[in-house]
Amino acid sequence: MNHEKYIQRCLQLAKKGVGTTRPNPSVGAIIVHNSKIIGEGFTSPYGGSHAEVNAINSVQNQELLKEATIYVTLEPCSHHGKTPPCADLIIKKGIPNIVIGCIDTNSLVSGKGIERLRKAGRNVIVGVCEEACKEHHKRFFTVQNKKRPYIILKWAETKDGFIAPLTKDEQKPVWISNKYSQQLVHKWRSEEHAILVGTNTVIADNPSLTVRSWKGNNPVRVVIDKNLRIPSEVTVFDEDVQTIIITEAEKEISVISNDSEKSQKLIYEQIDFSSQVAKQICEVLHKHQIQSVIIEGGAQTLQTFIDANLWDEAKVFIGDVSFGEGVKRPIINTKLSSEEKIDNDILRIYRND
Repeated sequence: MNHEKYIQRCLQLAKKGVGTTRPNPSVGAIIVHNSKIIGEGFTSPYGGSHAEVNAINSVQNQELLKEATIYVTLEPCSHHGKTPPCADLIIKKGIPNIVIGCIDTNSLVSGKGIERLRKAGRNVIVGVCEEACKEHHKRFFTVQNKKRPYIILKWAETKDGFIAPLTKDEQKPVWISNKYSQQLVHKWRSEEHAILVGTNTVIADNPSLTVRSWKGNNPVRVVIDKNLRIPSEVTVFDEDVQTIIITEAEKEISVISNDSEKSQKLIYEQIDFSSQVAKQICEVLHKHQIQSVIIEGGAQTLQTFIDANLWDEAKVFIGDVSFGEGVKRPIINTKLSSEEKIDNDILRIYRND
C-alpha cells in the first residue's frame, strides 16, 4: 500500500483543525479498506473528539474496521484526558493495522500508545512522512519539549534595510509590504495562539493586532509595557480580545477592578527587565498555556528574542520601497531556508534549527 499517499491525506485533514484544538495537537486520521478510504477525521475543538474517534465514527460499515488500516499523523494517545485513550478505541474496534506519522513527545504518551497497540497484537508502522508530520505538529512539540511557545518573528523591511521611518505624521503604520502580503499576515494571525509587540510599536502605530482580512480567531494580544506608559485609549486595551500586559511597574496583577466578564480580558504580569527578558516572557506565555506566538515588533523586541536565541522561525518581507533612513531592521545570522515572491514583495523564511 502507498502509505505516504495516505499520510499526506491525513496531513491535509489535520490542517483543518489548526488554531482550534489547543492545547491539543491538530491531528488527521483516515481509515483504508482494500485501498479505499472509508473514513476520515481530524481533531475537534478542545474538549471534543480526537481525530481517530472522528475517523472511526465516520465509517458506515463498522464491520470493515476489522480488516482495515488506520493512518494517523501522530501516535494515538494512551492516557485519559478530556476523552478516553484513542489506542484503546482502536483495539476495541479490532483495527489490525496502524500507520503513524510520528511519535508523540508528550511524556504521557511518548511510545506508550504504540506499545499498547503492539501488545494487543496489532501491526504498527511508525515514521511514514515523519518530517512532514513533525513540521505540522511543531507547535505542540515545542511546548512539550521546550516548555515555551513556538516563536515566529515577523517583520517587513525596505530594500535598503529599514522597518520604519524615523518620524511620521500620524499614529498608524507606514506600510512597506503590499496588500497580498498583508492579507497573508492576517492568515498567519488566525493560525497562531498569540501575537506580541513592544511599547514603541503600540505608541507609534496604535495597531489592533486582530484578524481582519482573513476568517479566523483573533490571537491573544501580548504587549510589553515596562513602565506602563502606553495610553489607556489605544486599541490594544479595548478589551475585545484577551490581552496580557508584561510590565515591571507596580500594578494589581491578574484582573482589573470589577467582576464583569469583560474585565478578565486585561491581564497584567510582572517580570524583571534587568536580565533575561525574553526568557521571562516565554515563562509568562507558558504559564498562560500559549502554544505559539508571532512577534511583530518593534526592532528592539525582535532583536531581544534573536539575541536570546529564543525563536523558531523568522518571516521577513522585503517591500519594493526605500526610506533612505529609518529604524534599522533586526540582525539575524541564520541561513536562509526559503524565498518566494508575492507580487512585488519578497518573502524570506529563516528557521532556527
